[in-house]
Amino acid sequence: MFRNFKTVPYIIFGRGCFGQLDGILSERRSLSGSFMVFLVDSCFSDRDLKERIPLKPGDLQLWVEVEEEPTTGYVDRLTEQVRAFSDKLPAGVIGIGGGSALDLAKAVSLMLTNPGSSALYQGWDLVKNPGVYHVGVPTLSGTGAEISRTTVLCGPEKKLGINSDYAVFDQIVLDPELLAGAPPDQRFYTGMDCYIHCVESLTGSYLNPFSRSYGEKAISLCREVFLDPGPESDDNLMMASYLGGMSIACSQVGVCHALSYGLSFVLGVHHGIGNCLIFDHLEEYYPEGVAEFRIMMAKNGVELPRDIVPSAGDGEIRKMADVAFVLDPLWENALGPDWKEKMSPGRIRELYLRVLR
Repeated sequence: MFRNFKTVPYIIFGRGCFGQLDGILSERRSLSGSFMVFLVDSCFSDRDLKERIPLKPGDLQLWVEVEEEPTTGYVDRLTEQVRAFSDKLPAGVIGIGGGSALDLAKAVSLMLTNPGSSALYQGWDLVKNPGVYHVGVPTLSGTGAEISRTTVLCGPEKKLGINSDYAVFDQIVLDPELLAGAPPDQRFYTGMDCYIHCVESLTGSYLNPFSRSYGEKAISLCREVFLDPGPESDDNLMMASYLGGMSIACSQVGVCHALSYGLSFVLGVHHGIGNCLIFDHLEEYYPEGVAEFRIMMAKNGVELPRDIVPSAGDGEIRKMADVAFVLDPLWENALGPDWKEKMSPGRIRELYLRVLR
């Protein structure tokens, strides 16, 4: 059975295209006569972008906190804030920010039309009702959240995405000008999410001509950005993120992302940094990728913040291994259909010990 996957139907790309967001939303406003909800990374609360957001009287803007990984509890609280604001559904939910802000927008859109806690929908194809119209405006590039069918959340028991065709944005606005001013380290860690996506996709058992075509171009753009930067680096990074997301839409990620999920869930390490901390120890699985990653770190003057990983006890390491081990598609892509003969919770604990001690 071939996979039939959904992609974003409307995409606008180019420097300055954020200015067209008002016109795009005006059409939705006229169709529904309702309000818009803007979920905006709180880092922009004192920046010029704040004045450019096309708020209208009656709209709701919420500054979202993304210092920590998004949680199901936070999604539920945001959803309740929207419901308390009006007894009508909004005409749209617009996420502006990095991957976490975009994931929050996708999740709130879904939870406005589906009952219960967002924790109930962590998994594959559990969402029953289409969400509210939603738009993604990335201000960091690398996660691929703008194109993916996943909204990654830490729940009470696990870190796992709400994976659904209904999560896919209805519209994305890709304006490279919005990447300007991002802290260099944050830009690097987020960009490495894309690079690592591509390494895992291009070396995985799920690889096919579709995912290869997107992945090879995305990793080539990552090399331009982080090894030979030029005046179009932000444009290239934004396209790399989009193409890298398309690559894994028809394949999967692998060992690094499986381990990163456990690290984030138990110790609260942010996804981009967690990926980098783990990938630096995965020569056994991705020798060429790890070697190039280290060159990129040196070229960009990045030193991994190993001190942010707290000392973990045996119980915490076991919990991380339990979270990582159940991500069957990631392990199968990395190691093949017989992956359980090659990987075990005990082996996963050994890999975590490389990072933590």
